[in-house]
Amino acid sequence: MTRQLRAVRTRQALVNAAATEFDRSGYAGAALNRVCRAAGITMGALTFHFSTKGELAAAVQAKGQTVTRAALGALPSGPAPALHRAVDMTLELARLLEEEPAVRSAARLSRELPDGDLAWMNSWEAAVQDLFSQAYRDGQLHAAVRPEDLAVLSRFLMLGAEYRARAASEQNGQEPREPGTVEEIRQMWDIIQRGICGPSSLASS
Repeated sequence: MTRQLRAVRTRQALVNAAATEFDRSGYAGAALNRVCRAAGITMGALTFHFSTKGELAAAVQAKGQTVTRAALGALPSGPAPALHRAVDMTLELARLLEEEPAVRSAARLSRELPDGDLAWMNSWEAAVQDLFSQAYRDGQLHAAVRPEDLAVLSRFLMLGAEYRARAASEQNGQEPREPGTVEEIRQMWDIIQRGICGPSSLASS
């Protein structure tokens, strides 16, 4: 293995271990020695790659954004109505929060380290709002429903999904609670759409 490849793998291992640590303990409670133990890497190797805890947190946030953008970019962009695509996007976000420690960690660190460039919401909120705006123009929404308000609603749903997914990840082998995070968000949207949709959308649902 070349030195460069070893360095890349070491960095990846540190970021993965740090994602779990920040997800579980938050920025203030995260311990770099636990990151090193989880990654099987010395403290000297950690400080070679990341001179501060802040640098390591930024790398975790960047990974969370990358994973999120890649997953959303892979969603179908076909002829489905814009409202349905917006809901599907939030369901995919809920899945990522449920399955990806780097995404949960990025979401948590966005609140604890309010750096606008690294905020996890930057990786999805504009795309969701654009779809809601398209849904409004297409007559899918009730006339009194503002697309920007639905974007805020989506933000709160994702916050709930994050907490729900984190609690599930900390069950330590216990039987997972049903329904899972994604299904709970789906159920919430089923209820919400009864109040936000225009008559034509309800008729076709």
